Amino acid sequence: MIAARTLLVAAAIGGALAVGLGAFGAHALRDSLDASALALWRTAVDYLFWHVLAALFAARLAQATGTRGAAIAALLFLGGAAVFSSTLFALALGAPRLLGAVTPLGGAAMIAGWLTLAWSLAKKP
Repeated sequence: MIAARTLLVAAAIGGALAVGLGAFGAHALRDSLDASALALWRTAVDYLFWHVLAALFAARLAQATGTRGAAIAALLFLGGAAVFSSTLFALALGAPRLLGAVTPLGGAAMIAGWLTLAWSLAKKP
């Protein structure tokens, strides 16, 4: 299992990426993408950011309590956000629409992360 500290570092890097990609979309891409593509970009940044924050919480919980389920949740948040957001970023930049079939896999991982976190919190006193 990945150590909580590694998950915390990965989440912190993900946060930096979310800010950088958000700024890139707002400034560098605003004149070259249409409204639909910019909305995809914004959705990708939003989901990345929220799930990085969730991963920070879950990884810190795992670190503080030794809860394995919280570490798994953090991993699901980070992996899911990476898949979900990266496919949306690619679609916004003109990647083949077929890539959109992969996006729900990231969404499913993020949902699994939330359910795993809920299970972990419910079973731990």
